[in-house]
Amino acid sequence: MTETHDIPASDPWAEIRPYQDDEVAEVLERLAHDAELLDALTRYRLPRLSRFMPRLSRALASVAIRREVRGVTGVNDFQMRIASYMQRMIRTSTDTFRVEGLESLDPDTAYLFIGNHRDISLDPAFVNYALYLAGRDTVRIAIGDNLLKKPYVNDLMRLNKSFIVPRSARGKRAMLAAYQNLSAYIRHSILEDNHSIWMAQREGRAKNGIDRTDPAIVKMLTMARRGRERQVSIGEAIAELRLVPVSISYEYDPCDLQKARELHAMQTSGNYEKSEFEDISSIVAGITGHKGRVQLTFGTPLTAAFDDPEAVAAEIDRQVLAGYHLFPSHFLALEALGEAPELLDLSEVSDADRARFQARLQEVPGDLRHWWLTQYANPVLNKAGRCR
Repeated sequence: MTETHDIPASDPWAEIRPYQDDEVAEVLERLAHDAELLDALTRYRLPRLSRFMPRLSRALASVAIRREVRGVTGVNDFQMRIASYMQRMIRTSTDTFRVEGLESLDPDTAYLFIGNHRDISLDPAFVNYALYLAGRDTVRIAIGDNLLKKPYVNDLMRLNKSFIVPRSARGKRAMLAAYQNLSAYIRHSILEDNHSIWMAQREGRAKNGIDRTDPAIVKMLTMARRGRERQVSIGEAIAELRLVPVSISYEYDPCDLQKARELHAMQTSGNYEKSEFEDISSIVAGITGHKGRVQLTFGTPLTAAFDDPEAVAAEIDRQVLAGYHLFPSHFLALEALGEAPELLDLSEVSDADRARFQARLQEVPGDLRHWWLTQYANPVLNKAGRCR
């Protein structure tokens, strides 16, 4: 995280908002000299050279960064560079990418997209790519400060229109103030800037495949409006934000084995300790790993017809589950577990689907297979109301 300092009244969200165009040049220059970023790049792209000639490898990485961002003068330029990588990633690591529901949303209106959360970086990246393909502006992305412990990660994420969700504030009063500030920023982005936002329906990825909205997020979203007008209902405060549930479905999750390992550890020992660079490794695995087919479904904006955060969360869940596409991998996992045979629909499962599924399953260690299968089977059970 960046150090906190006095925030000018003219820029009350300076510490959490995405970078603006006039800040881009300075940030890019900082990144080109960031030793940790340069070391990370060289370990990944030039492992032998970085080990034996670290100073030379860092210098080469710095030159590469400067070359890559030549001509980038603003946030949109930076995102257009990312778009080319996104196209390559989709071409090499997905079989198909389908989008539904976006055509029903006004292209000139800002929305608060609340999505299920399976991949740290790809969930909002696919939303952005769908918007980009439709000729619409990309979203500002909510990201937890737990992922921004490295200054260069903070810089890269905020260059890509991410804003910071406080999770490390200490004490009830500090957390309350941080969430009030966050709520005000989100409301300002939607209503004043007319700039859409994406955020996850809960803190952390749904590692067990059960997508469920945390009502506390809904409560946070209404803080800014209801803090000024206490008589305003939860429903009214949500409706003005034009909240649209979004479902993303991956046929295969590149991080499924790591998630199975975590679920197994939590079940057997009640604890799981992340390694220092695990989140970064998960981001890289998600981007580079094979995902099969991917579907993104946009729901419809919520109205004011809700009395409490739980009712809002229930409607988000209803739309997320309704829009979630079940692939052969989900039904084959349920079949392998031997659970709920009445929910099995193998009508669209081909021999190739079954062979691909079995090949992936064979790579899973025996003690992790139950947890690997569960994260794929649970969406079938959840859509049928079987998950509690």
